[in-house]
Amino acid sequence: MKTTLKKIYRKLRNIDYWILIPYLVLCLIGVVMVYSASAAIRMQTGGSPVNYLIKQIVFVLMGWGVFGFFASLNLDKLRTKGILGLSFGILLAALLFVKVAGRAVNGANGWINLGPISIQPAEFTKLFMIVYWADRCTKVNDELHRPSMQDYVSGLILTAILLILIIIQPDVGGFSINFAIAALIIMASGYNSCWTILIFDGLLLIGMIALPSLAKVVATGHIKNYQVARFVAFVNPFGTQSGAGSQLVNSYYAISNGGLKGVGLGNGIQKMGYLPEPNTDFILSVVSEELGFIGVFLILALLAVIICQIIRVGVRSDNMYEGLLCYGVGTFIAVEAAINVGGVTGLLPITGVTFPFISYGGSSMIALSIALGLAMNVSIRQKLRRKNQRRLQAIRQRRIG
Repeated sequence: MKTTLKKIYRKLRNIDYWILIPYLVLCLIGVVMVYSASAAIRMQTGGSPVNYLIKQIVFVLMGWGVFGFFASLNLDKLRTKGILGLSFGILLAALLFVKVAGRAVNGANGWINLGPISIQPAEFTKLFMIVYWADRCTKVNDELHRPSMQDYVSGLILTAILLILIIIQPDVGGFSINFAIAALIIMASGYNSCWTILIFDGLLLIGMIALPSLAKVVATGHIKNYQVARFVAFVNPFGTQSGAGSQLVNSYYAISNGGLKGVGLGNGIQKMGYLPEPNTDFILSVVSEELGFIGVFLILALLAVIICQIIRVGVRSDNMYEGLLCYGVGTFIAVEAAINVGGVTGLLPITGVTFPFISYGGSSMIALSIALGLAMNVSIRQKLRRKNQRRLQAIRQRRIG
């Protein structure tokens, strides 16, 4: 027991504060903004103004717990066939379940309702993609032959199965992030031929889902599909302002109202029934209105520090598996943030993707915290290895002297 505690203490002494401090600050900002975005509308509907606040605090504390656990975990344990196989089986069962009997939110059956809490399996699929493809690409490159397509076929089949189950919910945002993680890790591993196949498959899958719905719109002139409605609103938000475009138009108003310094914390107007999901998908719009450009810039800067540091750790790594883990985590956070920012600013269609560490949600917070814990783990291991190398060099020099 004492030996284990000493090992944990040694690792904690080598924490990467360029990851830890921005992460903690973003979580605290998220708690404040979730309360600000949800309190007034909850009171209007007769609910408790602190309901979402309490839940978000619990989610953050749980996130910190899993962050610490995975930051001190032996990474080799995640690479065993048993863990990877069990993880795939659980995710497969969960994704099948949500399609058949899951709770529908914003047109997508992506949630497992467990009483007071709901779980979104697509969030945890992102973690599987990171660990699985980092391990798979490392093992392929460790072998003595030049990697070929056959080395990746089984992995691509597993990935395609999970991606199909996500896109048919339909969850375009979750599909895009999982797809990006797998594609980037494969490219970063040095085998650049696979990404063309992945992209082709991805476009084919999106086409299979989107084209029938678009055909109905063209034939009937009516928007019958929730995802298609979002796409039409993206193309012409003000033309659909009374319907699907209201989300984006009100997001524009919130951003415009905020200006440089914002109208003040808690003083936002658009969260009062105008912005849908003000504490989740559109929380950045609330931040923009209440804290202005300065508040949004601070949040984006903190997130950029985390992403850049994770990529830096990955680039410095002399261990391929650890480096690919970092690239996967960096892609996870960066793509999720980019899709959310693109959605609330009208640069991308709205896909229901939350903003990392700021939006309300347990599945998102825990999955992101686990991913960040893995990156922290790699950074700690790097520091320990460098210290050991310096210690060995000092011993050699003393012996020579």
